[in-house]
Amino acid sequence: MNESADSLREQRKRETSRALTEAARALTADHGFAGFTIEELCAEVGVSRRTFFNYFESKENAVFGFAVIDSRQEQLEADFLSQDGDLLDDFIDLTIRRFDLFNPLDDAPALFAVIEQEPRLLKAVFEQLSKNERRDMALIVRRTGSGTDAALRAEVIVHTVGALVRLCMDQLLHHQSTEPFADLLTRRLDVARSAYALSQKDH
Repeated sequence: MNESADSLREQRKRETSRALTEAARALTADHGFAGFTIEELCAEVGVSRRTFFNYFESKENAVFGFAVIDSRQEQLEADFLSQDGDLLDDFIDLTIRRFDLFNPLDDAPALFAVIEQEPRLLKAVFEQLSKNERRDMALIVRRTGSGTDAALRAEVIVHTVGALVRLCMDQLLHHQSTEPFADLLTRRLDVARSAYALSQKDH
Protein backbone atom coordinates (compact mmCIF):
# COMPACT_ATOMS: atom_id res chain seq x y z
CA MET A 1 0.00 0.00 0.00
CA ASN A 2 2.76 2.42 0.97
CA GLU A 3 4.78 1.43 -2.10
CA SER A 4 1.77 2.15 -4.29
CA ALA A 5 1.27 5.54 -2.64
CA ASP A 6 4.96 6.37 -3.06
CA SER A 7 4.82 5.33 -6.71
CA LEU A 8 1.79 7.56 -7.32
CA ARG A 9 3.49 10.46 -5.53
CA GLU A 10 6.61 10.08 -7.65
CA GLN A 11 4.51 9.94 -10.82
CA ARG A 12 2.76 13.18 -9.85
CA LYS A 13 6.11 14.82 -9.18
CA ARG A 14 7.34 13.84 -12.63
CA GLU A 15 4.13 15.15 -14.20
CA THR A 16 4.50 18.49 -12.39
CA SER A 17 8.15 18.74 -13.43
CA ARG A 18 7.23 18.03 -17.03
CA ALA A 19 4.37 20.56 -16.96
CA LEU A 20 6.73 23.27 -15.68
CA THR A 21 9.26 22.55 -18.43
CA GLU A 22 6.66 22.52 -21.18
CA ALA A 23 5.15 25.78 -19.93
CA ALA A 24 8.61 27.39 -19.61
CA ARG A 25 9.41 26.47 -23.21
CA ALA A 26 6.07 27.74 -24.47
CA LEU A 27 6.50 31.04 -22.63
CA THR A 28 10.05 31.36 -23.99
CA ALA A 29 8.77 30.79 -27.52
CA ASP A 30 5.97 33.35 -27.08
CA HIS A 31 7.70 36.06 -25.04
CA GLY A 32 11.44 35.33 -25.03
CA PHE A 33 13.32 34.05 -22.01
CA ALA A 34 13.37 37.46 -20.34
CA GLY A 35 9.72 38.04 -21.14
CA PHE A 36 8.23 36.11 -18.23
CA THR A 37 8.89 35.59 -14.53
CA ILE A 38 9.02 32.47 -12.40
CA GLU A 39 5.79 33.66 -10.78
CA GLU A 40 4.08 33.82 -14.17
CA LEU A 41 5.39 30.37 -15.02
CA CYS A 42 4.05 29.01 -11.75
CA ALA A 43 0.66 30.61 -12.39
CA GLU A 44 0.58 28.95 -15.80
CA VAL A 45 0.98 25.51 -14.21
CA GLY A 46 -0.95 26.23 -11.00
CA VAL A 47 1.86 25.74 -8.47
CA SER A 48 3.54 28.00 -5.93
CA ARG A 49 6.96 29.58 -6.24
CA ARG A 50 8.10 27.40 -3.35
CA THR A 51 6.95 24.31 -5.23
CA PHE A 52 8.85 25.46 -8.31
CA PHE A 53 12.15 25.46 -6.40
CA ASN A 54 11.46 21.92 -5.21
CA TYR A 55 11.80 20.93 -8.86
CA PHE A 56 14.24 23.40 -10.44
CA GLU A 57 17.10 25.56 -9.22
CA SER A 58 16.44 28.27 -11.79
CA LYS A 59 14.23 29.40 -14.66
CA GLU A 60 16.96 28.31 -17.09
CA ASN A 61 16.90 24.80 -15.66
CA ALA A 62 13.12 24.66 -16.03
CA VAL A 63 13.38 25.54 -19.74
CA PHE A 64 15.93 22.78 -20.29
CA GLY A 65 14.24 20.25 -18.01
CA PHE A 66 17.23 20.04 -15.68
CA ALA A 67 15.26 18.98 -12.64
CA VAL A 68 16.55 18.59 -9.11
CA ILE A 69 17.78 15.01 -8.73
CA ASP A 70 15.16 12.40 -9.62
CA SER A 71 14.55 9.54 -7.16
CA ARG A 72 15.01 7.05 -9.99
CA GLN A 73 18.43 8.50 -10.73
CA GLU A 74 19.31 8.34 -7.06
CA GLN A 75 18.54 4.61 -7.17
CA LEU A 76 20.75 4.13 -10.22
CA GLU A 77 23.59 5.87 -8.42
CA ALA A 78 23.03 3.79 -5.29
CA ASP A 79 23.26 0.66 -7.45
CA PHE A 80 26.53 1.92 -8.93
CA LEU A 81 27.98 2.54 -5.47
CA SER A 82 27.08 -0.99 -4.35
CA GLN A 83 28.71 -2.72 -7.34
CA ASP A 84 32.19 -4.23 -7.21
CA GLY A 85 32.88 -5.02 -10.86
CA ASP A 86 35.15 -3.19 -13.29
CA LEU A 87 34.81 0.50 -12.46
CA LEU A 88 34.72 1.73 -16.05
CA ASP A 89 32.26 -0.96 -17.15
CA ASP A 90 29.97 -0.15 -14.22
CA PHE A 91 30.13 3.59 -14.99
CA ILE A 92 29.28 2.89 -18.64
CA ASP A 93 26.33 0.80 -17.45
CA LEU A 94 25.18 3.70 -15.25
CA THR A 95 25.45 6.05 -18.23
CA ILE A 96 23.37 3.74 -20.42
CA ARG A 97 20.71 3.25 -17.76
CA ARG A 98 20.44 7.02 -17.28
CA PHE A 99 20.03 7.44 -21.04
CA ASP A 100 17.26 4.83 -21.08
CA LEU A 101 15.57 6.57 -18.15
CA PHE A 102 15.60 10.14 -19.48
CA ASN A 103 16.25 9.64 -23.24
CA PRO A 104 17.55 13.10 -24.23
CA LEU A 105 16.67 12.38 -27.87
CA ASP A 106 13.01 13.00 -27.08
CA ASP A 107 13.72 16.55 -25.95
CA ALA A 108 16.39 17.41 -28.51
CA PRO A 109 14.16 19.23 -31.07
CA ALA A 110 12.59 21.42 -28.37
CA LEU A 111 15.99 22.19 -26.84
CA PHE A 112 17.52 23.10 -30.19
CA ALA A 113 14.59 25.44 -30.88
CA VAL A 114 15.02 27.17 -27.51
CA ILE A 115 18.78 27.62 -28.02
CA GLU A 116 18.27 28.94 -31.54
CA GLN A 117 15.86 31.54 -30.19
CA GLU A 118 17.90 32.32 -27.06
CA PRO A 119 21.60 31.56 -27.71
CA ARG A 120 22.60 33.05 -24.35
CA LEU A 121 20.97 30.04 -22.66
CA LEU A 122 23.87 27.92 -23.88
CA LYS A 123 25.78 29.13 -20.83
CA ALA A 124 23.20 27.46 -18.56
CA VAL A 125 23.58 24.22 -20.51
CA PHE A 126 27.36 24.16 -20.07
CA GLU A 127 27.04 25.04 -16.40
CA GLN A 128 24.65 22.14 -15.86
CA LEU A 129 26.90 19.74 -17.76
CA SER A 130 29.84 20.80 -15.58
CA LYS A 131 27.73 20.29 -12.48
CA ASN A 132 26.75 16.79 -13.65
CA GLU A 133 30.40 15.96 -14.29
CA ARG A 134 31.39 17.10 -10.81
CA ARG A 135 28.60 15.00 -9.34
CA ASP A 136 29.80 11.93 -11.23
CA MET A 137 33.41 12.49 -10.19
CA ALA A 138 32.32 12.68 -6.55
CA LEU A 139 30.27 9.51 -7.06
CA ILE A 140 33.31 7.60 -8.34
CA VAL A 141 35.47 8.83 -5.48
CA ARG A 142 32.79 7.70 -3.00
CA ARG A 143 32.95 4.23 -4.51
CA THR A 144 36.72 3.91 -4.83
CA GLY A 145 37.81 5.86 -1.77
CA SER A 146 39.94 8.99 -1.62
CA GLY A 147 43.33 7.35 -2.02
CA THR A 148 46.23 8.49 -4.18
CA ASP A 149 45.08 9.88 -7.53
CA ALA A 150 41.43 9.05 -6.73
CA ALA A 151 40.16 12.45 -7.87
CA LEU A 152 42.34 12.38 -10.97
CA ARG A 153 41.13 8.89 -11.89
CA ALA A 154 37.52 9.99 -11.46
CA GLU A 155 38.13 13.07 -13.62
CA VAL A 156 39.66 11.00 -16.43
CA ILE A 157 36.86 8.42 -16.38
CA VAL A 158 34.07 11.01 -16.38
CA HIS A 159 35.55 13.13 -19.15
CA THR A 160 36.52 10.13 -21.28
CA VAL A 161 33.02 8.66 -21.09
CA GLY A 162 31.55 12.12 -21.67
CA ALA A 163 33.54 12.44 -24.90
CA LEU A 164 32.30 9.03 -26.07
CA VAL A 165 28.72 9.99 -25.21
CA ARG A 166 29.02 13.16 -27.31
CA LEU A 167 30.24 11.09 -30.26
CA CYS A 168 27.25 8.79 -29.88
CA MET A 169 24.81 11.70 -29.63
CA ASP A 170 26.27 13.15 -32.82
CA GLN A 171 25.60 9.86 -34.58
CA LEU A 172 22.03 9.72 -33.30
CA LEU A 173 21.09 13.37 -33.83
CA HIS A 174 23.00 14.44 -36.91
CA HIS A 175 23.66 11.20 -38.78
CA GLN A 176 20.31 9.52 -38.07
CA SER A 177 21.93 6.37 -36.77
CA THR A 178 19.43 3.61 -35.97
CA GLU A 179 21.92 1.78 -33.76
CA PRO A 180 20.90 1.78 -30.07
CA PHE A 181 22.77 4.20 -27.81
CA ALA A 182 24.09 1.34 -25.69
CA ASP A 183 25.67 -0.34 -28.74
CA LEU A 184 27.16 2.91 -30.01
CA LEU A 185 28.72 3.64 -26.63
CA THR A 186 30.08 0.18 -25.87
CA ARG A 187 31.55 -0.13 -29.37
CA ARG A 188 33.40 3.17 -28.97
CA LEU A 189 34.61 2.14 -25.54
CA ASP A 190 36.01 -1.08 -27.02
CA VAL A 191 37.83 0.94 -29.70
CA ALA A 192 39.23 3.32 -27.07
CA ARG A 193 40.48 0.41 -24.98
CA SER A 194 42.13 -1.16 -28.03
CA ALA A 195 43.78 2.13 -28.96
CA TYR A 196 45.19 2.57 -25.45
CA ALA A 197 46.40 -1.03 -25.40
CA LEU A 198 48.23 -0.56 -28.72
CA SER A 199 49.76 2.66 -27.42
CA GLN A 200 51.13 0.84 -24.37
CA LYS A 201 52.65 -1.89 -26.57
CA ASP A 202 54.40 0.74 -28.69
CA HIS A 203 56.17 1.94 -25.59
